[in-house]
Amino acid sequence: LLSLLLSLLLLLLLLSDVCIFTVIAFTGPLNCNKWDCNCTFTRQRGCCCAANDMYELENETFMRMKYLWHQIEELAGHVEHCTAAKKIAFKATINPDIAVMIPGTTDHCFGPFNSNVPIPYGIVALNHGNGYNPSLGIFTAPRGGVYVFSFTVYSSVSDGQRLYHKVQLMKDGDLVSGVWENNREDSEDSATQRVILEMEAGCQVYLELVSGRKLCSSLELNIFTGYMLYPLYNSD
Repeated sequence: LLSLLLSLLLLLLLLSDVCIFTVIAFTGPLNCNKWDCNCTFTRQRGCCCAANDMYELENETFMRMKYLWHQIEELAGHVEHCTAAKKIAFKATINPDIAVMIPGTTDHCFGPFNSNVPIPYGIVALNHGNGYNPSLGIFTAPRGGVYVFSFTVYSSVSDGQRLYHKVQLMKDGDLVSGVWENNREDSEDSATQRVILEMEAGCQVYLELVSGRKLCSSLELNIFTGYMLYPLYNSD
Protein backbone atom coordinates (compact mmCIF):
# COMPACT_ATOMS: atom_id res chain seq x y z
CA LEU A 1 0.00 0.00 0.00
CA LEU A 2 2.86 2.37 0.83
CA SER A 3 4.54 1.70 -2.53
CA LEU A 4 1.20 2.34 -4.31
CA LEU A 5 0.81 5.74 -2.65
CA LEU A 6 4.37 6.68 -3.56
CA SER A 7 3.71 5.64 -7.16
CA LEU A 8 0.61 7.84 -7.31
CA LEU A 9 2.57 10.77 -5.90
CA LEU A 10 5.26 10.35 -8.55
CA LEU A 11 2.58 10.11 -11.25
CA LEU A 12 1.04 13.43 -10.19
CA LEU A 13 4.45 15.09 -10.26
CA LEU A 14 5.05 13.70 -13.74
CA LEU A 15 1.67 14.96 -14.99
CA SER A 16 2.43 18.41 -13.60
CA ASP A 17 5.75 18.50 -15.46
CA VAL A 18 4.05 17.36 -18.69
CA CYS A 19 1.47 20.17 -18.45
CA ILE A 20 4.16 22.79 -17.93
CA PHE A 21 6.24 21.44 -20.81
CA THR A 22 3.16 21.45 -23.08
CA VAL A 23 2.42 25.11 -22.35
CA ILE A 24 6.02 26.13 -22.94
CA ALA A 25 6.28 24.18 -26.18
CA PHE A 26 2.97 25.49 -27.60
CA THR A 27 3.54 27.55 -30.80
CA GLY A 28 -0.02 27.87 -32.14
CA PRO A 29 -2.19 31.01 -32.20
CA LEU A 30 -3.62 32.35 -28.94
CA ASN A 31 -6.89 34.15 -28.37
CA CYS A 32 -5.27 36.64 -26.05
CA ASN A 33 -2.40 39.10 -26.10
CA LYS A 34 0.74 39.52 -23.97
CA TRP A 35 1.76 35.89 -24.15
CA ASP A 36 4.88 35.31 -22.11
CA CYS A 37 6.23 31.90 -21.15
CA ASN A 38 7.43 33.32 -17.83
CA CYS A 39 4.09 34.80 -16.81
CA THR A 40 2.90 31.58 -15.24
CA PHE A 41 6.05 31.08 -13.22
CA THR A 42 6.23 34.69 -12.00
CA ARG A 43 2.53 34.48 -11.07
CA GLN A 44 1.52 37.52 -13.17
CA ARG A 45 -2.19 36.90 -13.31
CA GLY A 46 -3.94 37.91 -16.52
CA CYS A 47 -0.77 38.11 -18.62
CA CYS A 48 -1.99 35.10 -20.57
CA CYS A 49 -5.34 33.41 -21.06
CA ALA A 50 -3.74 30.11 -19.95
CA ALA A 51 -2.35 31.50 -16.70
CA ASN A 52 -5.47 31.01 -14.59
CA ASP A 53 -5.81 27.40 -15.76
CA MET A 54 -2.17 26.79 -14.91
CA TYR A 55 -2.63 28.26 -11.43
CA GLU A 56 -5.67 26.06 -10.84
CA LEU A 57 -3.78 22.99 -12.03
CA GLU A 58 -0.85 23.91 -9.82
CA ASN A 59 -3.06 24.38 -6.76
CA GLU A 60 -4.98 21.16 -7.42
CA THR A 61 -1.75 19.24 -7.87
CA PHE A 62 -0.38 20.69 -4.64
CA MET A 63 -3.53 19.75 -2.70
CA ARG A 64 -3.40 16.19 -4.04
CA MET A 65 0.27 15.90 -3.14
CA LYS A 66 -0.49 17.22 0.35
CA TYR A 67 -3.31 14.69 0.78
CA LEU A 68 -1.14 11.82 -0.44
CA TRP A 69 1.68 12.87 1.87
CA HIS A 70 -0.74 12.87 4.80
CA GLN A 71 -1.90 9.38 3.82
CA ILE A 72 1.69 8.17 3.60
CA GLU A 73 2.50 9.55 7.07
CA GLU A 74 -0.64 7.95 8.51
CA LEU A 75 0.23 4.62 6.89
CA ALA A 76 3.78 4.85 8.21
CA GLY A 77 2.34 5.39 11.69
CA HIS A 78 0.19 2.27 11.38
CA VAL A 79 3.20 0.26 10.19
CA GLU A 80 5.28 1.49 13.12
CA HIS A 81 2.47 0.65 15.54
CA CYS A 82 2.14 -2.87 14.16
CA THR A 83 5.86 -3.62 14.10
CA ALA A 84 6.51 -2.08 17.51
CA ALA A 85 3.74 -4.19 19.00
CA LYS A 86 5.50 -7.36 17.92
CA LYS A 87 8.78 -6.48 19.63
CA ILE A 88 7.95 -8.26 22.87
CA ALA A 89 10.33 -11.04 23.88
CA PHE A 90 12.49 -12.07 26.80
CA LYS A 91 15.03 -14.69 27.81
CA ALA A 92 16.43 -15.20 31.30
CA THR A 93 18.37 -17.77 33.30
CA ILE A 94 18.85 -18.41 37.01
CA ASN A 95 21.83 -16.74 38.64
CA PRO A 96 23.84 -19.58 40.26
CA ASP A 97 24.85 -17.23 43.07
CA ILE A 98 21.42 -17.63 44.68
CA ALA A 99 22.19 -21.29 45.50
CA VAL A 100 23.14 -22.27 49.05
CA MET A 101 24.81 -25.44 50.30
CA ILE A 102 22.48 -28.12 51.64
CA PRO A 103 23.68 -29.25 55.11
CA GLY A 104 25.22 -32.71 55.08
CA THR A 105 25.87 -32.64 51.31
CA THR A 106 28.11 -30.93 48.79
CA ASP A 107 25.13 -29.76 46.73
CA HIS A 108 24.41 -26.07 46.20
CA CYS A 109 20.68 -25.62 45.65
CA PHE A 110 17.84 -23.16 45.30
CA GLY A 111 15.32 -24.41 47.85
CA PRO A 112 13.73 -26.22 49.54
CA PHE A 113 11.17 -23.74 50.95
CA ASN A 114 8.12 -24.06 53.17
CA SER A 115 5.81 -22.71 50.46
CA ASN A 116 5.71 -22.35 46.70
CA VAL A 117 8.23 -19.69 45.65
CA PRO A 118 8.48 -17.78 42.34
CA ILE A 119 11.83 -18.48 40.71
CA PRO A 120 13.86 -15.30 40.04
CA TYR A 121 15.54 -15.81 36.68
CA GLY A 122 17.97 -12.97 37.34
CA ILE A 123 20.34 -13.12 34.36
CA VAL A 124 18.51 -11.42 31.49
CA ALA A 125 19.78 -11.92 27.95
CA LEU A 126 16.80 -10.31 26.20
CA ASN A 127 13.93 -8.12 27.35
CA HIS A 128 12.27 -6.37 24.41
CA GLY A 129 9.21 -4.47 25.57
CA ASN A 130 10.44 -4.53 29.21
CA GLY A 131 7.73 -6.98 30.18
CA TYR A 132 10.00 -9.20 32.28
CA ASN A 133 10.97 -8.31 35.86
CA PRO A 134 14.20 -10.18 36.80
CA SER A 135 13.89 -9.36 40.50
CA LEU A 136 10.54 -11.12 40.78
CA GLY A 137 10.87 -13.55 37.88
CA ILE A 138 7.49 -12.35 36.56
CA PHE A 139 6.53 -11.45 32.99
CA THR A 140 3.71 -8.91 32.65
CA ALA A 141 2.12 -8.68 29.19
CA PRO A 142 2.58 -5.10 27.87
CA ARG A 143 -0.40 -5.63 25.56
CA GLY A 144 -2.99 -8.23 24.69
CA GLY A 145 -1.95 -10.99 22.34
CA VAL A 146 -1.10 -14.63 21.86
CA TYR A 147 2.20 -15.50 23.56
CA VAL A 148 4.60 -18.43 23.45
CA PHE A 149 6.41 -19.40 26.66
CA SER A 150 9.13 -21.99 27.10
CA PHE A 151 11.08 -23.14 30.13
CA THR A 152 13.87 -25.64 30.69
CA VAL A 153 14.39 -27.16 34.13
CA TYR A 154 17.74 -28.69 35.07
CA SER A 155 18.97 -30.15 38.34
CA SER A 156 21.93 -32.28 39.40
CA VAL A 157 22.76 -33.82 42.78
CA SER A 158 25.71 -35.72 44.16
CA ASP A 159 25.72 -39.53 44.24
CA GLY A 160 23.22 -41.03 46.63
CA GLN A 161 21.21 -37.84 46.98
CA ARG A 162 17.60 -37.46 45.97
CA LEU A 163 16.73 -35.69 42.72
CA TYR A 164 13.61 -33.90 43.86
CA HIS A 165 12.09 -30.92 42.06
CA LYS A 166 8.82 -29.67 40.65
CA VAL A 167 8.55 -26.43 38.67
CA GLN A 168 5.19 -25.01 37.60
CA LEU A 169 4.27 -22.38 35.02
CA MET A 170 1.64 -20.06 36.49
CA LYS A 171 -0.64 -17.51 34.81
CA ASP A 172 -2.23 -15.01 37.19
CA GLY A 173 -1.89 -17.56 39.99
CA ASP A 174 -3.40 -20.47 38.04
CA LEU A 175 -1.43 -23.59 37.12
CA VAL A 176 -0.72 -23.96 33.40
CA SER A 177 1.89 -26.73 33.19
CA GLY A 178 4.87 -28.15 35.03
CA VAL A 179 7.76 -30.61 35.14
CA TRP A 180 8.91 -32.73 38.05
CA GLU A 181 11.39 -35.39 39.14
CA ASN A 182 11.54 -37.60 42.24
CA ASN A 183 14.11 -40.42 42.34
CA ARG A 184 17.53 -41.51 43.61
CA GLU A 185 18.49 -43.44 40.49
CA ASP A 186 19.49 -40.43 38.39
CA SER A 187 22.00 -37.83 39.50
CA GLU A 188 20.78 -35.25 36.98
CA ASP A 189 17.75 -34.56 34.84
CA SER A 190 16.32 -31.89 32.56
CA ALA A 191 13.00 -31.25 30.87
CA THR A 192 11.48 -28.56 28.65
CA GLN A 193 7.92 -27.37 28.27
CA ARG A 194 6.43 -24.96 25.72
CA VAL A 195 2.95 -23.47 25.86
CA ILE A 196 0.86 -20.98 23.88
CA LEU A 197 -1.34 -18.64 25.92
CA GLU A 198 -3.81 -15.89 25.11
CA MET A 199 -2.96 -12.93 27.32
CA GLU A 200 -4.66 -9.64 28.05
CA ALA A 201 -2.61 -6.56 28.84
CA GLY A 202 -1.44 -6.84 32.45
CA CYS A 203 -1.65 -10.65 32.68
CA GLN A 204 1.30 -12.15 34.54
CA VAL A 205 3.22 -15.37 33.94
CA TYR A 206 5.95 -16.82 36.15
CA LEU A 207 7.57 -20.09 37.21
CA GLU A 208 7.43 -21.32 40.78
CA LEU A 209 9.29 -23.99 42.71
CA VAL A 210 6.89 -26.17 44.68
CA SER A 211 7.39 -26.27 48.46
CA GLY A 212 9.83 -28.87 49.75
CA ARG A 213 11.55 -29.23 46.35
CA LYS A 214 14.93 -27.96 45.20
CA LEU A 215 17.02 -27.22 42.11
CA CYS A 216 20.70 -28.01 42.46
CA SER A 217 23.96 -27.34 40.59
CA SER A 218 24.46 -25.51 37.29
CA LEU A 219 21.40 -23.36 37.89
CA GLU A 220 22.30 -21.25 34.85
CA LEU A 221 21.00 -24.14 32.71
CA ASN A 222 17.48 -23.28 33.87
CA ILE A 223 15.98 -21.05 31.17
CA PHE A 224 12.75 -19.06 30.93
CA THR A 225 11.76 -17.46 27.60
CA GLY A 226 8.68 -15.92 26.03
CA TYR A 227 7.56 -13.80 23.12
CA MET A 228 4.37 -12.45 21.56
CA LEU A 229 3.29 -14.49 18.56
CA TYR A 230 0.78 -11.88 17.37
CA PRO A 231 -1.21 -9.03 18.97
CA LEU A 232 -4.94 -8.91 19.67
CA TYR A 233 -5.90 -5.36 18.71
CA ASN A 234 -9.43 -5.52 20.13
CA SER A 235 -8.11 -6.34 23.60
CA ASP A 236 -6.37 -2.99 24.21
